[in-house]
Amino acid sequence: MNPLFDLTGQVALVTGGSRGLGQYLGRALAKSGADLIVTARKKEDCAAFVAEIEALGRKCVALDLDVRNKESIDAMAAEAAKAYPQIHILVNNAGCNVRKPALEVTWDDWNLILETNLRGAFLFTRAATRPMMQARSGRIINISSVSGLMGNPGQSNYSASKAGMIGMTRSVARELAGRKVTVNAVAPGFIETEMTGALGDSILDEVKKRIPAKRLGTPQDIAQAVLFLASPAASYITGQVLTVDGGLTA
Repeated sequence: MNPLFDLTGQVALVTGGSRGLGQYLGRALAKSGADLIVTARKKEDCAAFVAEIEALGRKCVALDLDVRNKESIDAMAAEAAKAYPQIHILVNNAGCNVRKPALEVTWDDWNLILETNLRGAFLFTRAATRPMMQARSGRIINISSVSGLMGNPGQSNYSASKAGMIGMTRSVARELAGRKVTVNAVAPGFIETEMTGALGDSILDEVKKRIPAKRLGTPQDIAQAVLFLASPAASYITGQVLTVDGGLTA
């Protein structure tokens, strides 16, 4: 193991850990030595993943969570404190999307995306911040999107939520830097996930033509970026957006 990426003795909390990208992120952190807390609406959905992480010799706890509900976040934080004395790494990964032209986006659509993607990340950041400040150590990593940098047709609410995460990242980073807590964002481009798979092959073929690397990214590409920002190698990096998009926004 590269000592710069060694997370032995660290505890990482990854939201949205029941499937997809959240599990790739958790797996990368665990393989670098971190113990895990993963959250999902129903912790039972994480049972197989918990067993996988424990088979690696790491501890893993799954907790129920509704990221749109402050009381749920507070309850989850209390349960997490029982499991581990400190959380060293927070990855705000939980999110969702509703693809519609702006004129068709309902108020419910807007609230669902903004409350899940942005408000949830903000509430989680607040919950994690005070203990990290007291410990004078911590990593907060927000999973944003290139849609928050350049916009995307049919994603006005999603793009707004991800742009908001970037603004939040930069502001909180300035507030916490003096306490040795770093706050950064990762902005994935088009990644091979269930969300992009729903676009269909014809659209994805056109997308690949626009990407200089001529391929979609993989969840592992994002996981390695998160691992870097969580590691000692990134101790002097804060308030930044690490874009992982194969050159799409270059």
